[in-house]
Amino acid sequence: MKANELIRSIIPSNPFAHTSEHATCFAPSNIALIKYWGKRNTELNLPNTSSLSISLPNKGTRTSICVNQSKKDNIVLNGKQLQSQNKFYLRLVNYLNLFRAEDHKVFFDITTDNNIPTAAGLASSASGFAALVMCLNQLFSWNLGKEKLSILARLGSGSACRSFWPGFVEWQMGERDDGLDSFGELIFQERPWPELRLGLLIFSQKEKPMGSTEAMIQTVNTSKLYKLWPEKVKQDLINIRKAISEKNFMRLGEIAEQNSIAMHETMLTSEPSINYSLPETMRTKEKIWQLRKNNNIPVYFTQDAGPNLKLIFLMQHEAEIKKTFSTMETITLF
Repeated sequence: MKANELIRSIIPSNPFAHTSEHATCFAPSNIALIKYWGKRNTELNLPNTSSLSISLPNKGTRTSICVNQSKKDNIVLNGKQLQSQNKFYLRLVNYLNLFRAEDHKVFFDITTDNNIPTAAGLASSASGFAALVMCLNQLFSWNLGKEKLSILARLGSGSACRSFWPGFVEWQMGERDDGLDSFGELIFQERPWPELRLGLLIFSQKEKPMGSTEAMIQTVNTSKLYKLWPEKVKQDLINIRKAISEKNFMRLGEIAEQNSIAMHETMLTSEPSINYSLPETMRTKEKIWQLRKNNNIPVYFTQDAGPNLKLIFLMQHEAEIKKTFSTMETITLF
């Protein structure tokens, strides 16, 4: 199945037939504790494994959209008007083209603002596509539930399917070729964890040198370690669900950190090697391990496709951790 065919199966009539004046929506970024790395279908963004994330309540993307009367899309990102050759502009337009009918072309004015660094491994594309899909749903009165919106957003960015809910969200990998059983799902809603904190350590706000899709393809095709990845993720998901259910923080931290390390090891062993870390990234990991070993402070890290780190800890240890990482921004997750 093609991506535009999948869209027509969810929105059978002309998607842009009925319009409101405008729509504005916010979607949170999400940080994967059990990573998504590798696709079984690139066009439909179907993953090789399921994954699990935690949403950041106040960090993400706010998007406003309205129909314009011109023959092109106008896109403003973080206050900057994008030119038609810009990579982000082309990505967004290509996504919108999946919805446009040949005999009924509709174009948009889109303003989107991230309060996290863009394309730096902090899931700005996830929150961006989720916010865009929420706006389209509102603008054209599709009246779709979050499961179907999750599927539509996945076509723009795989991780976007996890950005429709607060708290812990699991992306079900699904088995169907059409991708209709691959979507995000809120889990453990009845067990919030008010003490849980996530700290952002930003070492670079520059766009990463290789996009995630390209890096995934290279890793899957060339890394000898990747064959071990699907089984590790399967076991990590079982174990981390248990840790969340029992609110076993140290177990959660251990699993998330080791899953992150394993993902980056698959990249390092690809040909050529992919390394998203900066020297500061590595020095910070050493400091985290020292805090655990020498100071008995339970703090863990996770790293996505970028140099920046996310620290996982409990509220009662924030002050001690801040002594070592004074620039850390703390996020309350529940």
